[in-house]
Amino acid sequence: MKKIDLKKKYKPFYSERKGSISIVEVPEFKYLQCIGQGNPNTSKDYQNAIEALYALSYKIKFAIRESKDVDYGVMPLECLWWMDDMNEFSRDRIDEWKWSAMIMQPNFITKEIVEAARHEVSKKKELPNLDNIELVDFCDGLSAQIMHIGSYADEAPSIAELHQYIAGNGFERHGKHREIYLNDPRRTSPENLKTIIRQPIINP
Repeated sequence: MKKIDLKKKYKPFYSERKGSISIVEVPEFKYLQCIGQGNPNTSKDYQNAIEALYALSYKIKFAIRESKDVDYGVMPLECLWWMDDMNEFSRDRIDEWKWSAMIMQPNFITKEIVEAARHEVSKKKELPNLDNIELVDFCDGLSAQIMHIGSYADEAPSIAELHQYIAGNGFERHGKHREIYLNDPRRTSPENLKTIIRQPIINP
């Protein structure tokens, strides 16, 4: 059986040294994506989206292992966060945040594979957001990223440091704030959570 280590293959985009900020050119990836709005700490819609994303991602993984004799690890959850006016984007207005919950997929995954997996998942479990998941191509492009270690609620200093670095090096923020969650919060204490915070940038 052929094994693919996606985290190793795309290491610059799924790892970051503590205390450092990197400028990376993120290529286009395929993602399963579910879009919504609201406070992720209280939104049932957000929790339903994550449950459906993982269920579908694992079903696709097992289908590929069986049909193509290829195995790979399911990638971590990622989220884009934004408001229509990014100047108003702050934790104080978290109830108004829009989000796109995503899990990256191998580049050989097709819409036909996704639909077949969706059909199989739907036969075994009722997942409210399963039908809202789409396979999309998305490219962050030129970006700055930082590793945050600790609670999600304590990200503000890391975000501020990232934004200061961007401005101090002559770049401008562009596009949506991305977070990549490298741990399962159900199995990791808050102080040990690792989150890559990424901000697309432009060179004006």
